[in-house]
Amino acid sequence: MAVLVGRKAPLFEADAVINGGEFVEKFSLAQYIGKKYVIFFFYPLDFTFVCPTEILAFQEKLTEFEKRNTVVVGCSVDSKHSHWAWLNTEKKNGGIKGVTYPLVSDLSKTIAENYDVLAGEWEYNEDDDYVEFTGDPLAYRGLFLIDKQGVVRHQVVNDLPLGRSIDEAIRMVDALQFNEENGEVCPANWHKGDEGMKADAAGVASYLSKH
Repeated sequence: MAVLVGRKAPLFEADAVINGGEFVEKFSLAQYIGKKYVIFFFYPLDFTFVCPTEILAFQEKLTEFEKRNTVVVGCSVDSKHSHWAWLNTEKKNGGIKGVTYPLVSDLSKTIAENYDVLAGEWEYNEDDDYVEFTGDPLAYRGLFLIDKQGVVRHQVVNDLPLGRSIDEAIRMVDALQFNEENGEVCPANWHKGDEGMKADAAGVASYLSKH
């Protein structure tokens, strides 16, 4: 699994569905560089079980991300038509109607490969005469916090059955912005409003003496 932290986030152009039902071609994260922070997350598949709980939980907290000048973008290996159908299915029927942030279609699986969250890989068979896929052609539950310069500052990747904490994603945005604004680092279990710490021996000693 690649560590992308500290590196430029892989860019792409792909089909997406925005505003709960509008098709967009050549959607790209490049539009946010210099303007917004980005939470870019992968989920395995439309019309599944853990996935709608995460997608709807992001929507419920969308205002909190927007307060932090942060956009949320989801991505799976489904087609744009599958995204559209799911976005127009009522929650009581397993749908995600009401979700407004972009859902990207990675039908070719190249975006998941570039972020190294594809749950499998292409390999030549024993005779090297054709390529076959081993594993599940889905994306792990990867999440990437991308700063306004387009650099990945935080990533977490969960296996398929393990849902993520949206509150933790918000905490990471807060921590990054606190560091950028104050020049201080964030100690263990830091939350917005907590004291930061100077990144030197004296700062560590002062912080530890208080806690």
